[in-house]
Amino acid sequence: MAGDTTTPSRALRAATQSLLPSGRAQEYIALRNSNFFSSNENRGESNESGSTHAGCSLRPLLPHQKRRITLRIAQVAPLYESVPPHTYGGTERVVSYLTEELVKMGHEVTLFASGDSITAAKLIAACPQALRLNKSNPDPFVYHTLQLERVAELLASFDLVHFHTDYSHFPLSRWLGYPQITTLHGRLDIPDLIALYRGFSDMPLVSISLAQRKPIRFAHWVGNVYHGLPLDLFHARTEPGEYLAFVGRISPEKRVDRAIRIAEKAGIPLKIAAKIDRVDAEYFEQVIKPMLSSRYVEFVGEVDQPAKQELLSHAIAMVFPIDWPEPFGLAMIEAMACGTPAIACGMGSVPEVIDEGVTGYVIHSEEEGAEAVARCAELDRAACRRQFELRFSAARMAAEYVELYSHLSRRKGKAALHGSSS
Repeated sequence: MAGDTTTPSRALRAATQSLLPSGRAQEYIALRNSNFFSSNENRGESNESGSTHAGCSLRPLLPHQKRRITLRIAQVAPLYESVPPHTYGGTERVVSYLTEELVKMGHEVTLFASGDSITAAKLIAACPQALRLNKSNPDPFVYHTLQLERVAELLASFDLVHFHTDYSHFPLSRWLGYPQITTLHGRLDIPDLIALYRGFSDMPLVSISLAQRKPIRFAHWVGNVYHGLPLDLFHARTEPGEYLAFVGRISPEKRVDRAIRIAEKAGIPLKIAAKIDRVDAEYFEQVIKPMLSSRYVEFVGEVDQPAKQELLSHAIAMVFPIDWPEPFGLAMIEAMACGTPAIACGMGSVPEVIDEGVTGYVIHSEEEGAEAVARCAELDRAACRRQFELRFSAARMAAEYVELYSHLSRRKGKAALHGSSS
């Protein structure tokens, strides 16, 4: 029934944990069971009451066992960016981290993505390169339709299909009835979406924060999985930072104008590493560009992974002054991975992601943001990194998804669990 969730048996949990190779056990030791299979009603209550982590007890690993689950999983990514993206692209980046971790865990993974993607999984491309970087400005609907057709052709090859492409597959998934889940990566407070998700209330959905669910609590939520990063992707720097950083994209809801004013009030330089989408070009020209003349501001533009590491690790704090219900906020945990705390407006997922006074501060005004800069300079950057490792590793993310996959997947009416000796 829509909205119902079921707690997996201990045997299933034990089987899932047997996936973990003994040599990598430490990466998984911090698995938390707080995000899984709780009722929608309870989730909503805990979020509204102000609880930041609705239960964050740790689940210890069971001893390594002789049987290992192997699942045949399809990951279906958007085609706007490559997987992983060359520069900006939050959803595609998360799909990449998840896919590579699943491969490491021994699963048979097929990635549906653009042809310039790089992966250890089997890659099936619906277009030769990421659509956003294609100068011919191709119609995205054409290539996402072709991608969906390829998924349909190969359904018999998978135990479960994991979509990251919103609702485009819903009619196909309903009529064909194959095991699938959809992680929703975007905002859900758009009026038209209410009618859509009521019409497809049987579709199993995964949220990336509890706050994300608020507009459509009635939907069939089967899990909540916070994003995670590979532990070796960023390296922490324990020395004090030198400036503030803004990482993301230039858009009205990201409020880089607030970041600039916070830097000016605090008297601290601000480096802005952000992309500008076509739809936001006018906003940039009219609102943001005039502000870049401030003596406190340096506009860096889009940056690749090494440059982002350098930028974030040398910052006093990463400023995240959003003005929208942020579904997750990958930039916050990227900063934490560098030992750099975040200063973020308390909207959407922010109170769930930030551990106040450890990995940053939640603010509600530009004045509070300026005051938080000095406090961030005093935080233990090594402790910030440790909290990132505990809560936001890609290994934890993948293991939580595997638990969902194992619970939901069926082959000919039975759980698709293939035993193999290890």
